[in-house]
Amino acid sequence: MPAKKIGFLSFGHWTAGAHSQTRSASDALLQSIDLAVAAEGLGADGAYFRVHHFARQLGSPFPLLAAIGAKTKRIEIGTAVIDMRYENPLYMVEDAGAADLIAGGRLQLGISRGSPEQVIDGWRYFGYVPPEGGSDTDMARRHAEVFLDVLGGGGFAKPNPRPMFPNPPGLLRVEPHSEGLRERIWWGASSNATAVWAAKLGMNLQSSTLKDDESGLPFHVQQADQIRAFREAWKAAGHKREPRVSVSRSIFALVDDRDRAYFGHESEDDDKVGFIDEKTRAIFGRSYAAEPDVLIEQLAKDEAIAEADTLLLTVPNQLGVDYNAHVIEAILTHVAPTLGWR
Repeated sequence: MPAKKIGFLSFGHWTAGAHSQTRSASDALLQSIDLAVAAEGLGADGAYFRVHHFARQLGSPFPLLAAIGAKTKRIEIGTAVIDMRYENPLYMVEDAGAADLIAGGRLQLGISRGSPEQVIDGWRYFGYVPPEGGSDTDMARRHAEVFLDVLGGGGFAKPNPRPMFPNPPGLLRVEPHSEGLRERIWWGASSNATAVWAAKLGMNLQSSTLKDDESGLPFHVQQADQIRAFREAWKAAGHKREPRVSVSRSIFALVDDRDRAYFGHESEDDDKVGFIDEKTRAIFGRSYAAEPDVLIEQLAKDEAIAEADTLLLTVPNQLGVDYNAHVIEAILTHVAPTLGWR
């Protein structure tokens, strides 16, 4: 397999449960920063975070991304994903621009329609309502399109003839503007059709451990097909740059007694199929937990990992920074080199 960028993906859960080392929102945020710093020191390429609202997880990503940007120098910093049903696109452009400038242009923002929620129509509490005759999916896509357009940096607002401070000539844009961020936006796609839509708009592709079951084939095969459809649509759209594609996986190399105690009996060798809502049949990809030599053999057969240029390792954040750094290091040291990822 060709070399890949390898990062981690954290959901930032916290709970006061007996075995949790992440017991509060403060713990989740500060440990996320510490894990990003540790991952950079280990040679990992990315620190990514899932965003969920109305949940004991990471809900407001930009303060966290900015803090990590100020504490690190090299590692990419991103989301997978921000639910666009909840977002004010213009305010998001300002937040994203500021965080990206603090990080020196290292943000990789994954956005999407979002997943099933903790509450019913939670976006309504944030003040957002789908257009008449439209759905929450339509609203998310519209928010995304406005975000992308404004992120390009063109002026659109008519200036006040008597401003408090002098204006530059012409129409005004939101500030701060971070050059190049528009090319570092990703869409989290659960279906082949949304992957194609993202390609047409010039977004990179994020594909997770869950997608719509569109053919009945194994998960990694369906995901590889999705990636190929995305790349074909990208080429047809005539974009000048090469797109990026990430997949996420739960992968644990069993190299010590802690690994065997936590994950030695939990490898799910088969995909799971279920319904994430009344209409959508989804397939959930298997997890991997084995000795390094077995992992290498298994991962070499994963067609979607082979197609992607970026692999995000989902981490059990409540087991603490030290253990999660160990999980990342074990993959970088014992698995990635043999597969040609390093």
